[in-house]
Amino acid sequence: MRVLITGACGFVGSSLAESLVERRQGLAVIGLDNLIRPGSETNRARLRKLGIEFIHADIRAASDLENLPAADWVIDAAASPSVLAGVQGPLSSRQLFEHNLASLVNLLEYSKRHKAGFILLSSSRVYSIQALCSLPLKIDGSAFQLDCSGPLPSGVSSRGIDAAFSTAPPISLYGGTKLAAEAMALEYGEAFGFPVWVNRCGVLAGAGQFGTPDQGIFSYWVNAHLRRRPLRYIGFEGSGRQVRDAFHPRDLAALVDAQIGVSRTGGRRIYVAGGGAENAMSLAQITTWCDARFGPHVPLPDLRPRPYDIPWMTMDSSDAERDFGWRPKTSIEALLDEIASHAERHPDWLETSGV
Repeated sequence: MRVLITGACGFVGSSLAESLVERRQGLAVIGLDNLIRPGSETNRARLRKLGIEFIHADIRAASDLENLPAADWVIDAAASPSVLAGVQGPLSSRQLFEHNLASLVNLLEYSKRHKAGFILLSSSRVYSIQALCSLPLKIDGSAFQLDCSGPLPSGVSSRGIDAAFSTAPPISLYGGTKLAAEAMALEYGEAFGFPVWVNRCGVLAGAGQFGTPDQGIFSYWVNAHLRRRPLRYIGFEGSGRQVRDAFHPRDLAALVDAQIGVSRTGGRRIYVAGGGAENAMSLAQITTWCDARFGPHVPLPDLRPRPYDIPWMTMDSSDAERDFGWRPKTSIEALLDEIASHAERHPDWLETSGV
């Protein structure tokens, strides 16, 4: 079997490539990347040592895909990953569209041409911001917690958010590109007869992630705390109580591996994948963990709200567990320890990440 992975030199793409090669004997992997993300060049040699063929290509250019060999599956791990993309930062709204949506058509045409199955790594940020901010929450020490004492809207339970939760706008420009990408991938698969899986991924984290203040927050927070960089609790009264769950790409690889072993084209196609309630932490709780590991470092409160921020979201992966027997195996404590150990070995990691 041959698999084509886009964004192969990013944290998620390279981790998936490594894990899939380890999991599936005889698997051939072709990795594509345009290497524009700061730090991505560091993963090229690592992939080659694993026997993974690397091709420098930009999926926004259809001509870059014309002469690629046929693959059995395409895993799309290439995207601008920040929810603030197109609104804040160097990436314009048009560039965000080109990165996350226009390029997708080139990949889907490749799948159409070769009858290759397609796996889209989508995002938990396809969900309605207004619906998320309207969830009943209570304060549990230094973290927000879902209040399950009364009725809850469709798609949310004590286990978290599932695929049925509202995707009504606004969901952010970034979330809009990912939701549109889901629809186009599913329509292409239906029209041209190739299998498509969509995985709405929660926060992915682990050693070697290129963390910034608006993406890869677990990695950024640990590295910045260790280096005594300024840290801020943005919005939500400057409390740091906002909560997200996290899981490692090697755990995601187990789900992807199960999906590429199934070629059915009917039934459920969209799955939620995340760390779940047991792997969730607030920023304040991460700070407490870092204080114990590295010594005290106090983030400053910043009461100004930031676009698209939400107070709480954990992912309910029950459907993936039911259909594929999948659950993340790496605990949040193990994730943080892995990130911290990497940070201690790489004192310049924030600079490598472009921070």
